[in-house]
Amino acid sequence: MSETSCYILDNGAYTAKVGFSTSEPKVVPNCIMKAKSERRRPFIGSQIEECRDASGLFYILPFQKGFLINWDTQKTVWDFIFSKECCPVNFSETPLIITEPLFNFSSIQEAMTEIFFEEYECQSLLRINATDLAEYNYRKTKNNECTVVVDSGYSYTYIVPYVKGKKYKDGIRRIDVGGKVLTNHLKEIISYRQLNVMEESYVINQVKEDSCFVSQDFMKDMEIARKKDSSNTIVKDYVLPDYTTIRRGYLRDVVRPDEELEQQTLRMNNERFSIPELLFRPSDVGIPQMGIPEAIVHSVNSCPEENRESLLENIVLFGGNTLFPGFKERVYQEVRALALDHYDVNVSRSDNPVTYAWEGGKMMFRDPDFYSFCVTREEYEEEGKSLAYERFDI
Repeated sequence: MSETSCYILDNGAYTAKVGFSTSEPKVVPNCIMKAKSERRRPFIGSQIEECRDASGLFYILPFQKGFLINWDTQKTVWDFIFSKECCPVNFSETPLIITEPLFNFSSIQEAMTEIFFEEYECQSLLRINATDLAEYNYRKTKNNECTVVVDSGYSYTYIVPYVKGKKYKDGIRRIDVGGKVLTNHLKEIISYRQLNVMEESYVINQVKEDSCFVSQDFMKDMEIARKKDSSNTIVKDYVLPDYTTIRRGYLRDVVRPDEELEQQTLRMNNERFSIPELLFRPSDVGIPQMGIPEAIVHSVNSCPEENRESLLENIVLFGGNTLFPGFKERVYQEVRALALDHYDVNVSRSDNPVTYAWEGGKMMFRDPDFYSFCVTREEYEEEGKSLAYERFDI
């Protein structure tokens, strides 16, 4: 087989990263949205950009708690992604790499394999975890044997140690905090303190992305946020979009009493750092689990002793939550404090952590053994689902 390109679909719960290995990926919302302003028309994926007024959006999501359960919605989004409008593909000529969650249910795996071979008539398929692609990307770039992959996305955060390119399953840790929990918590806090935004997931998600950061010293930042004068360097106003002149809100300095502002604003003070803090202290909202740095150390300590030092030297972060300013520094600071003194700790994050796993798929396609990882249409027709189950064993 000598295809020149491969189609890669990193099928995340919030966004799908998609494209050919010869080009740059597109990031497409993995959901269907309905708007109050245009009731008759559902917006699929990136069609949301055509919506005149994106306030009060209603989301229909294919994923719940990190697993694909709403097949009709997912199929509609896939049809859109593979169409001329987004990223057209002919699966009879192009191999496909598609990601799935860790510990995916076998019924979901079977259905996914079946849909791509029978409905999309895929020629060869590789179903793989996004963390595997991220690890492959890191290993090929750094040429190391051990890696700890931290995937902090929409539904959850996973910590996955790899030894010689293989997952060390006893060391995998899952924290049930992801972007969705953070956005929902921010909606509740703003609704309680300022303005009812419980139906504004889309806008509040943008508020979170534009204004939140990870504190390096939580109590010190709390002291600053309590101040009422100009020494409070944290407080900002977030100008909300009105969908006539402003399509996306933005952060600005606090409005002085004598200054008039025509747009509606939210006052963002300690919310700016207390929201991402949940990734480091999930117990703050009643989730009885470890934070990310503690889970990393816990994960490393459950791996063979001879690999621990190498694992701590190769911690790689990816996923949307890692974009918060200060995230990488805080993870390093806390892991350094928890790890043994004579171990070196190194935490890295790529320039674009959202497409990091996708880029790993691009590199994997260049691997001379790529086709030995895949299942072809002929093999699937001969041996059925059992072969896919064996080959994609995760």
